[in-house]
Amino acid sequence: MSQKILPLYDRVLIKRLESEQTSAGGIIIPDTAQEKTQMGLVEAAGEGKLNNDGSITKLKVKKGDKVLFGKYSGTEVALDGQEYLILKEDEVLGLIK
Repeated sequence: MSQKILPLYDRVLIKRLESEQTSAGGIIIPDTAQEKTQMGLVEAAGEGKLNNDGSITKLKVKKGDKVLFGKYSGTEVALDGQEYLILKEDEVLGLIK
C-alpha cells in the first residue's frame, strides 16, 4: 500500500534534486564528499497560510515548481523509501525557472 504525505496549511513537501556527480573539470565526486543540494521539486503543498482572522492566504508555490531553499531549512522525512523535506512556504527562497 502506497502512502502519501499531505502537508497542512503553509507547509510544502519537497523532493530534493540529485547533486551533480561530476565537477565542472570532469572530476567524479564521491557520495561522501557531496553536499546535499538546496534545490527540489514541490511534490505537494498545503491549502494556504492561516491568518489571525481565520481566513486562508493561498500559497505562491504549487506542485511541480522547482524551488531553492536554505541549507538547514525544513524537516527531513522518509516514506516508502523516498526522502522528502517538509518546510514552511516562507523558508522557500525562490522559484527556479
